[in-house]
Amino acid sequence: MILITGASGQLASQIVARARQKGIAILTGSRAATADRHIDFDRPETLDFAGVETMLLTSAGSAEDDSVMRRHGAVLAAARAQGVKHVVYTSLTYASDHLGFALAHRWTERDLRASRMAWTILRNGLYAELIGALAAPRGGVIATPFGEGRISAVARADLAEAALAVLGDPASHAGRCYELSGATAFSIPDLAQKIAATYEPSSFEEERARLSSLPLFAFQPPMLMSISSAAAAGFLETHATDLTELVPMPLNALEIACAVARQAAQ
Repeated sequence: MILITGASGQLASQIVARARQKGIAILTGSRAATADRHIDFDRPETLDFAGVETMLLTSAGSAEDDSVMRRHGAVLAAARAQGVKHVVYTSLTYASDHLGFALAHRWTERDLRASRMAWTILRNGLYAELIGALAAPRGGVIATPFGEGRISAVARADLAEAALAVLGDPASHAGRCYELSGATAFSIPDLAQKIAATYEPSSFEEERARLSSLPLFAFQPPMLMSISSAAAAGFLETHATDLTELVPMPLNALEIACAVARQAAQ
């Protein structure tokens, strides 16, 4: 049996829907009332993996590093103790090591490799939907300081398809680490031109001040700033990807980012 954790999340929910459409037998695990198993990473007593052979561990990355590492460590320990044979983990691309949320992913990869369970690591690129939301115009102007660096963003739907390709035959993907950045990079000036917006990036100081005024958790502003600074420095473009090995015809990430930016425009 295959169990998908975090099944109510944006990525995992797509994986669940597509798996069921394709007739892949799965169980869902999350804190949502609709989940097949109520699994709360912060409550070890709920980590029920009985009868699970393959687990898709969807990263619980929306937290401080210590919280994410504690959660993932508890899940992997429980999975190993309860006889899970293979863990597929949704990680972060190597090109994203400059981001403020990369550390917990690398820690989890290391813990998984040492677990004595079979493993597959899906190093997902930044979502095109996320880039579109962060670059949404305010009053017709995109002010987020991404510079002119190109970003190898990837559609969330493509990452769901990649995960399904692995879950359809986990054994054939054991020991593989897939770099799943987007096949075609784009810049925020590219996006601005496509949606007829003006790109006038603010300074980092101005962006920090703006983020500090929003109702965000304490860890979120530095994480968001790290995306801007890594993009501006040119560290979010990759020149090779394994995406097309799993998804032969990926979606146009720029078009998806543009659609989100238009919808989120103020």
